Amino acid sequence: MRAPHVEDIDALAHLANNAAIASMVSRMPHPYTATDAADFVRRSNLGEIGKCVYAITKADNGEFLGCCALEPHVNDAETLELGYWLGEPYWNNGYATEAAHALIDMAFRTREDITFLDARCRVTNVAARRVIQKSGFQFQGTGMVAHLAGRGMMPVEWYRLDRKTWMSLKSWGEMR
Repeated sequence: MRAPHVEDIDALAHLANNAAIASMVSRMPHPYTATDAADFVRRSNLGEIGKCVYAITKADNGEFLGCCALEPHVNDAETLELGYWLGEPYWNNGYATEAAHALIDMAFRTREDITFLDARCRVTNVAARRVIQKSGFQFQGTGMVAHLAGRGMMPVEWYRLDRKTWMSLKSWGEMR
């Protein structure tokens, strides 16, 4: 993972311009153009306070696969929200889980003020739900969020991971 680069714009625009992705991601427009990608890269590198946006890349060659981010919760200074998406050619290879785990570890290791991480997924997004569950998040409830591509609202499930649970999961992993 690394910050998105100008060199990612073509791959970002190509992968993100996919109705199957836009239908599952609340803040992604569709169609997704090179202009959208350039604006995303520019905004991602502005360094908004508390917001961390990363390009998910292959370790061996730096190939762009998708994006992930941690953003401050709107009404709660102790909570960050985890988000991610991958280009369709890279689905079902463990990349999203690996990226989620890296961001979770980074958040809890570097931000002592963070108590909770939240994640939301569309109720029909089985793959995203599985990543969230494999990362230790617990179901909290359902709700509706604005859906940019759909120009309306979409139903989501809300999950939460607290610092104590994360610490337990990390220590259990060391015991293997």
